[in-house]
Amino acid sequence: MAIDAPSPDPTRPAPPRPTPSPEAPTASPAPARESPEAPMASSELPRASPEPPRASPGQPRQWPAADAADLQVASLRAGYRAGTLRVADVIRAVYDRIERRGDDAVWIATVPREEALARAVALDTERDALLGPPADRAGGPDDGRPDGQDPADQADLPALFGLPFAVKDNIDVAGLPTTAGCPAFAREPAEDAHAVAALLAAGAVCVGKTNLDQFATGLSGARSPYGTPVSPFDSSMIAGGSSSGSGVAVAVGLVTFAIGTDTAGSGRVPAALSNVVGLKPSRGLVSTRGLVPACRSLDCLSVFALSVSDARLVLSVMNGYDPADPYSRRLPLVPPPGVGSGPVSSPAGQRLIGSGHPPGPGPGPGPGPRTDPSGPGTGRLRVGIARPEDLTFFGDRGARAVHARSLELIRAGGDRTREVDLAPFLAAGALLYNGPWLAERFASVGEFVMARPEQTHPVVRAVLAPGSRISGVDVFRGLSHLRALRQQVDEVWTTIDVLVLPTVPTTYPVEAVLADPIGRNGELGHYTTFVNLLDLAAIAVPAGFADGLPHGVTFIAPAGRDTLLADVATQFQSRAALPLGATGHALVRSGSVTLRGTTPAARGVAAADGTSASPVSPADEVDTDRVDTDRVDTDRVDVAVVGAHMSGLPLNGELVRLGAVLLRRDRTLPRYRLYALPGGPPRRPGLLRVAADGVAIDAEVWRMPVAAVGTFLRGVPAPLAIGTVDLVGGPTLGFLCESAAVAGAEDISELGGWRRFLAGSRSEPTPSRVP
Repeated sequence: MAIDAPSPDPTRPAPPRPTPSPEAPTASPAPARESPEAPMASSELPRASPEPPRASPGQPRQWPAADAADLQVASLRAGYRAGTLRVADVIRAVYDRIERRGDDAVWIATVPREEALARAVALDTERDALLGPPADRAGGPDDGRPDGQDPADQADLPALFGLPFAVKDNIDVAGLPTTAGCPAFAREPAEDAHAVAALLAAGAVCVGKTNLDQFATGLSGARSPYGTPVSPFDSSMIAGGSSSGSGVAVAVGLVTFAIGTDTAGSGRVPAALSNVVGLKPSRGLVSTRGLVPACRSLDCLSVFALSVSDARLVLSVMNGYDPADPYSRRLPLVPPPGVGSGPVSSPAGQRLIGSGHPPGPGPGPGPGPRTDPSGPGTGRLRVGIARPEDLTFFGDRGARAVHARSLELIRAGGDRTREVDLAPFLAAGALLYNGPWLAERFASVGEFVMARPEQTHPVVRAVLAPGSRISGVDVFRGLSHLRALRQQVDEVWTTIDVLVLPTVPTTYPVEAVLADPIGRNGELGHYTTFVNLLDLAAIAVPAGFADGLPHGVTFIAPAGRDTLLADVATQFQSRAALPLGATGHALVRSGSVTLRGTTPAARGVAAADGTSASPVSPADEVDTDRVDTDRVDTDRVDVAVVGAHMSGLPLNGELVRLGAVLLRRDRTLPRYRLYALPGGPPRRPGLLRVAADGVAIDAEVWRMPVAAVGTFLRGVPAPLAIGTVDLVGGPTLGFLCESAAVAGAEDISELGGWRRFLAGSRSEPTPSRVP
């Protein structure tokens, strides 16, 4: 059992930490502190309260980024829809704030301000075309629209409309170099990474590329030639890595969300040390196409956000099978928040963390947790926790106290915790840097690193070098060892629904990490490195403060249970009631984070369908990473529409009534012609795939419950049909037209979309009627 040395009482505010002496080694100069007198660019942007909304023991006396605008999804979306907030105002304020912070080592490259503002203005124009000019929003029901109908009641914005975001600089963004934290490695990508393309298509605004431990090798953030991002709460402390810049950018209110990566904990460690959420999905749930690999079979794209709800929304846009990524898997999709999120239930139907609802029906055949033996029919969530002898905090009693309070929060809802043996988990984690997976890391970038020793970080070289000496025999021995450990872990999952552990056992000053970079790195990853090797999903959530610094917990479950984890983490974050990041903002609890179509009736359909998915066994082959699609019951399907089913048009209500939500705006690849078909009302277009002279056509992608697809298909009239439509965001089911039907029809392809045709026609489209 680890015995921790005494430390200050975590419930008392800590005195300021001493500033490192000028002689002490530092990775980069401390970032310039923000001037408290500097106002935001727009007084209309949501603002933080000057004091924390809830003074809990152990929180900092002041919030370092208390002047940050409120960039939570619900706050921005409400302003955009009402017309009281413009995307251009938000983006302008974001760039002003970035400039005021100066050289904080968060960014490697930013999108030019003018380019980002041009995209913002285009989004504002799109919003006005869809919902009406902002001045009209105050006109009331009798402002000249038919029957007083407000178009905002019949249309909605794309899922991520106007949200500023950042991307870790080992992920491609067209127009910006990808350096992976190494200037000599920089390359100019011709296109966006698959996930980034989906985010942009959903209306998000990319601000720039964030700093990282070079080649995503490290958990401290102190291995980058671009400087070391530091804790928002203490400039002498690390911010964690390798997604260091992404975590800090969210914590200090520069972006709504940021994309990172997570192979050994890179998407969770910075979240814990910056008081934000770090969502690491199941391997293969999000495409890694366009990522500079660290350890190809284990790499995941991750999401940093101020809230679980915001992170889940981003994941709902990015997730999905990518046939062009050999490591992509057909796993259950994660719906947006508010869709399929009725009473939270475990894979076997138990209620979760004090939800106050009785157990629901089980999911039917398939692997899953068993009934809690603490009482038949109790419906308690079975939360696995570490045995006391397995827990270590490396002398940090404050971190230990925060974790103990976290478990009290979980038990406060009436749920039971049960101790599990962490030995097989920790043994698997040790394989990542002391086993054959170093060979996979070397296969990714090792040869480049060894060939350019003067242009790469010495610690990164030291970590990767042993990978070149690993033999095939070593690899197969390692795979066999991991297989045995996974078999032991599989038995644990028959007794618990989720496992909760500290995200990090402690944190360190930059100076201490530079003095012992490899040793401290191993301690930071003590509770994170095993997750991907054991094929688990995880989400890190803030839990509290000790000595003025944040600590968190991570909820972990087998691959395919990402929605369950998001539900559990959402409830925990609500119960913890901490201000967000370093901003001092309170968590938005209103229902405004839900997307269009999430009426109670729609939620009922989605929830009934969503709980039927069979969880995926974590024991699929590590060397192939294939999931038997017969065991995966994906609960939602994406449908591309190009005509009368689009937002605000006459047939959109058919989608909304079936529980569909608008996922993103998109365009087809230039392989189609668009025709205005005769007949109506309402008028319909026909999308025809052609062998030559094709053009790109505007489209919308809607996500609907699988249970509703049959009803939807029965309403598709000839000559229209459902087939695969090639979109910029990837192949998607959608409306196509029989070739015989376009004879004599008007070819409107050069207009680029159905809305543009309607705008130029004499008769206005009939507004959609949604009950």
